Amino acid sequence: MPGFPKLSLVEGAFEELSLELATYLDNAKGEGSKLADEITPLLADSEKSDRPEETDRVAVLKKLVGASSILNGAPERELQAAYNLLIHLISQVEEPDIFIARICTYMTAPITSSPQNGTGIALGILSTLFNTLPPDDSTRYNVLLAIVEVIKSSGNWETLQPQLKNVDKWVQEWELEDAEARKLFLAVSDAAAGSKELEQSYYFLLKALKTIQSDASSDEASKLSIRALKLALHNEKHFDFQDLTALDSIQALRKSDATWAELLELFVREDYEEFQDFKEANDSFLPDNGLDEDILDKKMRQLTLASLAAHNAHTRTLPYAQIAKALNIPTEDVELWVIDCIRSGLIEGKLSQQKQEFLIHRSTYRVFSDTQWREVASRLETWKSSLTNVLAVIRQQKEEFIKEKENEVTGQGVQNGQGYRPNMRQRNAPERSQPQAVEVE
Repeated sequence: MPGFPKLSLVEGAFEELSLELATYLDNAKGEGSKLADEITPLLADSEKSDRPEETDRVAVLKKLVGASSILNGAPERELQAAYNLLIHLISQVEEPDIFIARICTYMTAPITSSPQNGTGIALGILSTLFNTLPPDDSTRYNVLLAIVEVIKSSGNWETLQPQLKNVDKWVQEWELEDAEARKLFLAVSDAAAGSKELEQSYYFLLKALKTIQSDASSDEASKLSIRALKLALHNEKHFDFQDLTALDSIQALRKSDATWAELLELFVREDYEEFQDFKEANDSFLPDNGLDEDILDKKMRQLTLASLAAHNAHTRTLPYAQIAKALNIPTEDVELWVIDCIRSGLIEGKLSQQKQEFLIHRSTYRVFSDTQWREVASRLETWKSSLTNVLAVIRQQKEEFIKEKENEVTGQGVQNGQGYRPNMRQRNAPERSQPQAVEVE
């Protein structure tokens, strides 16, 4: 693996800068530290050679990097400069990976000298390290993991969010194995969850789950599947579960965790009444697995109302009484639930207090089966026929317009012919000669 480019703001030979950093570390550690004395013979051996030996530099860096944990307690104004110098020295060797991994470990630990600004300092150092490496260098992977870990511990999600669009590109550029990509996706998902960004957390958890489909029946696949299902159920904005049911690992739950599979099936296609039956039959399942019953009840009522609206789409009306019965709520609460469902984007329509009806404008199908596809095909055919008729009318109107214009032009030409008749006879008659004078002698 090639090294990374030199930092433009650091000048000096490797030997000189190494000794300078070693002296600083000795002073930071206090009396008894002899790092400068330990590396001086190694540096002397390098100076004797026209071409510094790689092994000597690696040996020097092992000592410098090993002692650099003390920098986390260095004064804030000196800490980042010292790390920049260390990064520059690491860039002088061909295989910097082992040293970069150690720096990442240091940066994920607390910076004791600056509790308030420690997160910003750590992210600044890691960002310098990340941006200094070539884009296709897989060492960037470890640096990014450290950045995500710092963000997770600090809750500084907004720092990472603008870079999320690049994650898939980085995974490809670094040619990560499935296990490595899964580790990265899970780290991002955890960081998002820690900042209450449930949509992003679920998105990257699903990406992690997709990297394990080749072994869908494994314990890891089962645990990740259940974790994704719990996150989807608790997310108040997530109503479409077909992204889960399409995964092999979710299908494998039917054998390994039948109760979880049954719960998912309820939210895919069943209604509130069946969900109550499930809770009675599995009375301790929800609390034992950390599921919030109130959140699940609310979501199931919303999905039940969406199904009612879709089922009555042909009549365009849904009586309050039918809604109250299906949702097991008082009639006076129907309008609140309808409004809440509209806000969730599941349905659209208008409430009629006078008729005690909900007028359906749009509804969401929870499961898009062959029946719905046939309905879509029928509607598309109707629209196609209507558009064909409209197009025929437009063409006919266009033809009539063109004919009218032609008739207007022809009519005006006839009028011009009647109003002007040139005297062809005079125009074609030979010109008469004038009489000439005859001279008489």
